[in-house]
Amino acid sequence: MRSDLAVIGAGPAGLAASLTAAARGVRVTLVDAAPEAGGQFYRQTAAGLRARRPEALHHQWRTWLRLREGLDGHIAAGRINHLADHHVWSAERESGGFTVHALLGPEQEQPVAVRAEAVLLATGGYEKVLPFPGWTLPGVVTAGGAQAMLKGSLVVPGRRAVVAGTGPLLLPVAAGLAAAGVTVAALVESADPRAFARHAGTLAAQPDKAVEAALYAARLLRHRVRILAHHAVVEAHGTDRLEAVTVAALDTDGRVRSGSGRRIPCDTLAVGHGMLPHTDLAETLGCRLDGVNVHVDDEQRTDVPGVWAAGEATGIGGAALALAEGHIAGRSIAARRTGSAPDPREWERAARNRAALRRFFDAVDNVYAPPGHWTDQVTDDTVVCRCEEVPARAVRAAVEELGAGDLRTVKLLTRAGMGWCQGRMCGPAVAGIAGCAETVTRRPFARPVPLGVLAREPEQDHQHEEDHQ
Repeated sequence: MRSDLAVIGAGPAGLAASLTAAARGVRVTLVDAAPEAGGQFYRQTAAGLRARRPEALHHQWRTWLRLREGLDGHIAAGRINHLADHHVWSAERESGGFTVHALLGPEQEQPVAVRAEAVLLATGGYEKVLPFPGWTLPGVVTAGGAQAMLKGSLVVPGRRAVVAGTGPLLLPVAAGLAAAGVTVAALVESADPRAFARHAGTLAAQPDKAVEAALYAARLLRHRVRILAHHAVVEAHGTDRLEAVTVAALDTDGRVRSGSGRRIPCDTLAVGHGMLPHTDLAETLGCRLDGVNVHVDDEQRTDVPGVWAAGEATGIGGAALALAEGHIAGRSIAARRTGSAPDPREWERAARNRAALRRFFDAVDNVYAPPGHWTDQVTDDTVVCRCEEVPARAVRAAVEELGAGDLRTVKLLTRAGMGWCQGRMCGPAVAGIAGCAETVTRRPFARPVPLGVLAREPEQDHQHEEDHQ
């Protein structure tokens, strides 16, 4: 069986697009790596844990309930085929459509081929973490990782935590950990509060976001969490695991203020410096990128015919923007599939909402930019590429002594970015330390693939697809 549309990713954007398209007569196959739909934003607690109040770990819970109810209804009606626990590693154009390749099973070694006439990329984003001395110690986790542990497994990473870095994600992470019984010693935000004043008009246009931030701030106040604005963690301390962090104030240029350091004991540091879009599949399909984002038009179409993109892949903007883009993409796909013209008033209303949200998140990105001189605190011994254990010294030597002038050359000279993550984690850090422009690396696969899968004959893949259905 061939679907009209393959949607890759069951987060807010993928769900919105799937439900919108299916409601208009499009046959959808929704492919996602997680056991349940929802993505990171609506990540569900494992069923075996029998969480009594799962809504306590989320906001916008009613929106999620509507999405889940809609998905269940379309699945029951046969309009959506939801393939959970399917890890997509490639997508390719073929005569008359596309083939999406995924891996299934506990070991992710069972190949599945999904064929469709159109593809929507709702692949989301991943965290950006910039290195500092001690960041590889056990007990240092990403902010999103700490949140995923809490939402998905009802576990916390430690008993006394510091949440640090920059970005709106830090607020819900700190509030969630505090509500779960963790002593949050400090929320360390590098953004300068004065930056909010420069974007006051744009930020005020989304009052619900201000209310949301105020609610989180109230929770932190209730749990007596100290907020250190315009500060940064400059070093993590410990022998076998994290024991404390040093936090320092920043000046107007983003440099550490001399003599402002203070040591905070903790066994957990949840740190993040924003998000980056997942674009591997878009690059494989030949889609144009605007910087690090997938380029789309007013209908969320990429420049590759038959391929749409929505959500964080087109620019980091949170769940509300992802839902708006997903709805628009679903309408556009349905209009081209069924020949039915969308309601112009509904279309205009959706476009206005998307534009307002994009302006808001552009302002948020400006406010929450990482400190301009973060590399000053990265010592030569600090590991930059964890996969290949490349220290900052090697990156600096590649530039200063060997003449490397771009990320590719630095990679060839140091092996930074050649490991398991293929530069996804260390790319921004290597670029910052080397003083090179941050570029997107084109990768043949979106995730590691067993050689046995690549060696399979094409007819075997076709047979598996039939068996799977």
